[in-house]
Amino acid sequence: MDARTGTPQPEILPPDSFPGPESPQQPRGWYPPPETTPHPPRQRHWAHAPATYWLVGINFAVYLFTLLQSGSLAGPAFYTNSLSFKLLCNGGFVLHYGEWWRVVTSIFVHFGWIHILSNMWCLWNLGLLGEPLLGEFGIVAAYLLTGVAGNLVSIVFHPTTYGEPGGILSAGASGAVFGLAGVLLMLLRSPLLPISQVELKKLRRSVWYFALINFVIDGGLWVAHTAIQIDNTAHLGGFLSGIALGLPLVPRIGAPRTTFVRRRAATVAVMAFVLLLLAWGLRAAYATAGS
Repeated sequence: MDARTGTPQPEILPPDSFPGPESPQQPRGWYPPPETTPHPPRQRHWAHAPATYWLVGINFAVYLFTLLQSGSLAGPAFYTNSLSFKLLCNGGFVLHYGEWWRVVTSIFVHFGWIHILSNMWCLWNLGLLGEPLLGEFGIVAAYLLTGVAGNLVSIVFHPTTYGEPGGILSAGASGAVFGLAGVLLMLLRSPLLPISQVELKKLRRSVWYFALINFVIDGGLWVAHTAIQIDNTAHLGGFLSGIALGLPLVPRIGAPRTTFVRRRAATVAVMAFVLLLLAWGLRAAYATAGS
C-alpha cells in the first residue's frame, strides 16, 4: 500500500509497469541499470600463427646456443666432438654410427647469420599463410616431416662419413621450408577455400616463384663451386615430400572440422610411417653394402 495515497500496490511490478526515472515511486536521481549486450567472440587475426612463432623462436634459440658453444658472434664454429657438431646431419654418422637424431636436430641448426635470417624470413611468411590452413599441429608436423624427408634423401646421395671423400655436413631449415611450399601448393588448389580463384592463382604463383627462384639460385651456386655449398638434394626431397603430404589434405578453412582433423591425422601418420620405412631401408642397405 502506498503510504502517501493509501492505494494498494503489488509487491512485484509487472514488466510493462516498471517504474522509470520519472516515476514518483522511485527516489530522485534513480535510473534503471543499463542494458548489457554480450561481447562477440574474439576473432583471430589473419596473422595469428603461434606454432610458426615457436618454430622461428626455437631456430633462433638453437643458433644462439651454437654461437655460445663456438665463442664467436660472427657465426658458429662446429668443432669436432662438440655438442653443436653432434646436431649436424651427415650420412656416415647416421648410417655407420646410428646417430639418427641428426636427421631431426639438423633442421634447427644454421651455419651463419645470412643462413638463418634468410630461412627464418621464408619460414615466417610461409607459416603465416600455411598455419590457418593446416592448424598449429599441422604446421609443426609438416615442418618436421618434410625436413626429415629432405635429410633422408640427402643421405641417399651422400652416405659417406664426414672427412672422407663425398662426406658432407648439412643443416638448416630450408628443406622444411621447401616442404611447406609444396604443401601450400596443394592446399591452395582446394575449392573449399572462401577465396576467389583470381586470388588463389596469385598465391599459388607466388609460392611457385619462391620455389623456382631458390632452386635456380641453389643450382647456380652448385655449378659455380662457390664457398657456399647448397644441399640441393635435401631441398628437392623436402619439396617433393611436401607435395605428397599436401595431396590428401583438406584445408582447415572451409572444411568440416571432423573431416579436416581425421584427414590430417591419417596423412601425418602415413607420412611418418613411410619415413620410418625409408630410414629402415637405408640402414639395411648400408649394412648389406658394408658386409
